[in-house]
Amino acid sequence: MSEQKPDNAPKNKLQSKHLKRILITALIVAWGFDFLFWKRPLGINFPIFVLALLIGGLIMAYSEKVLPSRLSLLLILPILFFTSMTAVRLEPFTTFLNVSITLFLLAILAASFVGGRWPWYGIPDYFVRLILLFVDAFISLPEAWINQPNTEEQEADEGRNLQPIFAWLRGLLIALPVVLFFSALLSSADPIFARAITDFFDLFDLEDLAQYFFRGIYIIFLAYILAGLYLFAFYKSKKEKLVADGNGRKPSFLGFTEGSIVLGSVDLLFGAFVAIQFRYFFGGQANITNAGYTFAEYARRGFGELITVAVFSLLLFLLLNAITKRQSGSQRGWFSTLSILLVVLVGVMLVSAFQRLYLYEQVFGFTRLRTYSHVFMIWLGILLLAVVLLELMRRPRFFVLATLLASIGFSTTLNALNVDGFIARQNINRARLGESLDIPYLASLSTDAVPVLRNEFVVALNNGGNPQEVADDIGGAWACHAALHRDYDYERPWQGFHFSHLFAQTHWMSYGYVIEGQGLGTQLDEVNDWSQWSVTVNGEDVPCVDGYYFYR
Repeated sequence: MSEQKPDNAPKNKLQSKHLKRILITALIVAWGFDFLFWKRPLGINFPIFVLALLIGGLIMAYSEKVLPSRLSLLLILPILFFTSMTAVRLEPFTTFLNVSITLFLLAILAASFVGGRWPWYGIPDYFVRLILLFVDAFISLPEAWINQPNTEEQEADEGRNLQPIFAWLRGLLIALPVVLFFSALLSSADPIFARAITDFFDLFDLEDLAQYFFRGIYIIFLAYILAGLYLFAFYKSKKEKLVADGNGRKPSFLGFTEGSIVLGSVDLLFGAFVAIQFRYFFGGQANITNAGYTFAEYARRGFGELITVAVFSLLLFLLLNAITKRQSGSQRGWFSTLSILLVVLVGVMLVSAFQRLYLYEQVFGFTRLRTYSHVFMIWLGILLLAVVLLELMRRPRFFVLATLLASIGFSTTLNALNVDGFIARQNINRARLGESLDIPYLASLSTDAVPVLRNEFVVALNNGGNPQEVADDIGGAWACHAALHRDYDYERPWQGFHFSHLFAQTHWMSYGYVIEGQGLGTQLDEVNDWSQWSVTVNGEDVPCVDGYYFYR
């Protein structure tokens, strides 16, 4: 008689129907990670890995007869978008956001795979679920292995399935010394055959055994973690107990009076600031001049501080909303009024910051940080509007969801905008209006800017109402950019293929010869030290590299 497990065994044990399949899938994905990323630059390898991770997980879920939540499957759409854009955009901050959001959404997908309650997560819920996911990534596999049903019939079936594998292993072990013996004799008989044998063993690069050992260890470790994540997603993501209580509000401990005083005090301060904005900044140049400032001095400062005030004001509101007691309808009404007033005042300050930054850009040009700030302010304003609507609807739980969606919107906008291309276009437009073109800064941008440089160069070359100097400046900037990127001649393995490099190389092959000595008044001077490279534009020597751009 085979020993059966008792019927009253705990039902909350982690038991996988096909644990070995999950292990094999995790091992394949982990090996794929090594194959795609070991000594490889970021490119098409990242979307391939994420796609393999998702496909492997969905196939295993089907094999385990686990039905994912439709709300959780919605996360796959932004995951696919952001992971794909890592092979399209090379601008550093955009790439950082693409990778970070992809990994974060993958974690949320695993944490809420079956339950699908991620839209209702608050900040504590994200913290708790991600901590659980991290911990269970290490313990889920041993737990599932221990809880595997182990009847005599199953052991017999597994033994029969493994018999062919053991037979192959025994045959290989017996054949190995025999083959080595005859190989040694044949190598002594024929030097050409000996060279072929030597070349064959060189393929394994035995001098790098330590490296292979390390890679093998981390592949096994990564497979262990991935198997744990798969198991958590399949069997521990269904029961999502949220931190908040049943009425949708977190336990509060700050009195209504204290919370209202804090909100009211900040409202008074912000109200005084906004009043000054309407009198001076929005009121016209004459009022500012009378106060002893020029309009340029007043307008071009403070946008960074105003953005910081807006962010901390939003955090203050979320904190007070979470911890302040509102025990009656009148208290809830007063708190909502003070909160909405705070958001409205912050919105006015955002408008002021937006205009200040715009005026600053008109004088000093566009940079990455200023472009990030512009896009960030737009999405922060949208988030503030969403906060007001949610407060009016008494739906505070969705504040965090609104923040997540705004973050996704911000990152999507940067991808669609093409930050480096946008900067190149705007600065060239300023040059057409008579402003100077910062050639070293354009040369410092990523290859995302090359399609714009090409288009603007063609327009300026055809002299569509532009001074000839503009074409020379663009040609000089592009010549420096190409030189710093080795004429876009990238020798990369296919795993590091990147569309931004492909587009840059294609455009340079089409128009690079025009810049390299076709009478545009540009001449590149390449010396041994690349930091000393310069370009001659209309008789003026302009450096290709300016260390200052690292801080802009």
